[in-house]
Amino acid sequence: MTTTPSNPLANQVCEACHADAPKVSDEELKELMALIPDWVPQVRDNVMMLEREYKFKNYKLAWAFANKVSELAESEFHHPSILLEWGKVTVTWWTHSIGGLHKNDFICAAKSDKLTD
Repeated sequence: MTTTPSNPLANQVCEACHADAPKVSDEELKELMALIPDWVPQVRDNVMMLEREYKFKNYKLAWAFANKVSELAESEFHHPSILLEWGKVTVTWWTHSIGGLHKNDFICAAKSDKLTD
């Protein structure tokens, strides 16, 4: 797994986000994606999301990671979709209230990557 140890996003905190908060612009998307190269932007039901699949040696390690992501989500009060499978966890971040991507999603993606260190 490729992580960026000095990723500045991982040191930031999510801000409160409301339905009128701006989605990231195309330019911001390009800049922010460069900071989280293992993540893939996905569009589902016309909603842009960030997704990454993490691989593990077994179910127990995947489960432990999924729990860490859940704890991160609660601490940031920003909640992803987490799919737990044998040896694999897929994490999908997006901002429900704006129906797309906010900087918070990139912050949480970077923080998720740090959980594998």
